[in-house]
Amino acid sequence: MMRIIATVLVITGLMTVLPARAADTDAAPKAPHFSAQDKTDIARIEAYLNQLKNISADFLQVDDQGGMMRGQIAIQRPGKMRVTYDPPSHDFIIADGSNVHIWNDDLKSQTNVDQQSSLAEFVLRDPVKLDGGVTITSFKRFPAKLEMALVQTDDPAAGELTLVFEDKPLLLRQWRVRDPQGHTTGVNLENERTDVSFDQHIFAFTPPSFGRSGKAQ
Repeated sequence: MMRIIATVLVITGLMTVLPARAADTDAAPKAPHFSAQDKTDIARIEAYLNQLKNISADFLQVDDQGGMMRGQIAIQRPGKMRVTYDPPSHDFIIADGSNVHIWNDDLKSQTNVDQQSSLAEFVLRDPVKLDGGVTITSFKRFPAKLEMALVQTDDPAAGELTLVFEDKPLLLRQWRVRDPQGHTTGVNLENERTDVSFDQHIFAFTPPSFGRSGKAQ
């Protein structure tokens, strides 16, 4: 179908998971005017996202300070995701269908976030709907590329998620997350596979052993 995705994208930027806050009805987002072609392409994107069930990929995560990290992501829709960073980092993120669990190995600490109170839920839900709970704030068309930005309708200040697709055929290649402080983290997907099945234990959070290597068990 993502500091991955610090405020939760683990304080790490991959699949934006931002804590829910009280909705500000005065700040309700307004969708721009979309042309007939825009609407057709948005419908194509929605159909494409709903066809994606099991996805694995390598990723390169880049923040706006120039920091780079690599890792792997596994997504099983509906509801489940695992993000693992390459050594020397031992940080990881697991969405188990109810909560997003974030392990910060430097701090040896765990953070849990209600999955439904996040933009991550937009990607992990089934079906994906590009209206109602999210508002599309921008839609851009480039040669061989489409770019769509969206926010949570009831809390637009919580952050913005931008999805970047190759076109003809559609293929999700990148997402960018802008957090409430204005910092942006980008995730580029590589070696994507959709013909995969996962051992379900990878989506169960087990706190790492504090007395051993610091790796997940």
